[in-house]
Amino acid sequence: MPDPTVPPTPPVPLDALLARSDLGLRRIAGPEGPDIAVHWAHTSEMADPYPYLLGGELLLSAGVHIPEGAGPGYFDAYVSRIVAAGGTALGFGVAPVHDMVPGALVEACEMHGLPLVEVPPRTTFSAVARAVWQLMAQARTAELRRVTEAQQSLATAAARPDPVPSVLHQLARRLAGRAVLYGPEGTEIAGAGADQGEEARTALMKLAEVVRPPTPGHPRTPSPEDPRAPSPGHPRASSPGHRPGSGPDAPAGGSGDLHADPAARPSSASDTVAGVRLVAHALGNGEGFVLGVAAPQRDGGDHTIASVAAVLLSLLTGERHSGAGAGRSSALVRLLLGAAPGEVAPLLGGDRWRVVHGRPDGRAVPDPVAASALGAALGSSLVDVAGEVVRVLVPDGRAVERVPGWTLGVSAVAAPPDWPAADTQAARALARARATRAPLLRHGDRPALTDLVPESDADAHARALLAPIRRAPALVDTLRTWLSLHGSWDRTAVALDVHRNTVRQRIARCAALLEADLDDPDVRMELWFALRRT
Repeated sequence: MPDPTVPPTPPVPLDALLARSDLGLRRIAGPEGPDIAVHWAHTSEMADPYPYLLGGELLLSAGVHIPEGAGPGYFDAYVSRIVAAGGTALGFGVAPVHDMVPGALVEACEMHGLPLVEVPPRTTFSAVARAVWQLMAQARTAELRRVTEAQQSLATAAARPDPVPSVLHQLARRLAGRAVLYGPEGTEIAGAGADQGEEARTALMKLAEVVRPPTPGHPRTPSPEDPRAPSPGHPRASSPGHRPGSGPDAPAGGSGDLHADPAARPSSASDTVAGVRLVAHALGNGEGFVLGVAAPQRDGGDHTIASVAAVLLSLLTGERHSGAGAGRSSALVRLLLGAAPGEVAPLLGGDRWRVVHGRPDGRAVPDPVAASALGAALGSSLVDVAGEVVRVLVPDGRAVERVPGWTLGVSAVAAPPDWPAADTQAARALARARATRAPLLRHGDRPALTDLVPESDADAHARALLAPIRRAPALVDTLRTWLSLHGSWDRTAVALDVHRNTVRQRIARCAALLEADLDDPDVRMELWFALRRT
């Protein structure tokens, strides 16, 4: 059986053979065009070659089989049998039997629409066959290179902060069409590439319903409007002549019978509408997501490229089903019913965790799928999207390393009662990381002098010292960031996403309200002590 992950050997356009100057082939009858493709070459001198042809051949003959005095009826029967067997073209060798191509053979090929190629005496049939295989090998190498490059670009896209749109964009680009991700409800979640028209768009959405399996949260019942419901003349998953669930787009071993069991659906199906090739892949995560592809044409390697994209999207959109999932659900319910974090922490797998704040590089805003991808990279499924920042709870003992495409701030290890403080630590570490353009910064967890002061006294002192600016959160945040960055105007502006003049104005306002000289290191130290208590 052929390897389904390797694109099949592509056929050779007949025009490519005719363009070979070393062969000297010449078309003398029959249709022309780039769509005439040769799948292999075969030599036969049988008067009826039909039983020996599989279809797609360039049949080579020197006319040994032609009886002396053969008339138009003989050639008509000969050519009609080649056409009936699916032969692509006929190559007639001018030597050693005939000095020229019989005129009746030319007329028969014209009448039956079979390309007739004259093979000159200097060109052997073996040379023609070798040229066919050489062109096939070149085309196969080019196709394998295209598939490999596409796989690499899709894998790179899946590692970006916005993986789903990136994968769809790469897929649409590689197939020169449009790629769409449909959700469990059948709505379009994301798409990329040029629109292929209203008719193709509607047909692709219906095709997605053919392969989407029923999910517990989204049961389906076939209806007259449902493309799976029996209706006379409906093409089902494909155009006439194509069996849904068969061919390269069908799952191995699948029967493709969509009427026998509505729950047993093919993993993929294809159709052609308005000249656009449509393919739908059910993502293998059981959540009801479907990848739809619409492209003007479909080459041999396109199925492999789309299959790779479907696997990546299955991983990106899948929900982890395990005992940990039940534990998280129980922890959530108990928290909602009033339990303390310390009581539910064991349900999450431990009682000591780190808080990680992450922000995608550039101006991308993280979506839930990108957040899940970050959580998977950090080894945790406890993920929260908070505006432009993703927060992840990572269990103690699991190393937190840099993630390409993300800037991370990591807190110290903390028990449940200290998680809010750890969240603040991670936020500050992220701000410093963005200001210093570091991919990852960790909060220092070594003992400090502040630990020597009783918490109640420290808190009272902090409240009194910062009272003049406590009602202005922007001033407090600016002062804290400015002090953490050693008074750098530019880096503070970057961390806060404001203009450097705004930073100067706010710091000047803080100095005035606090009646303090912010150039004095003792004052800065005391303010930093107070700010860390808030």
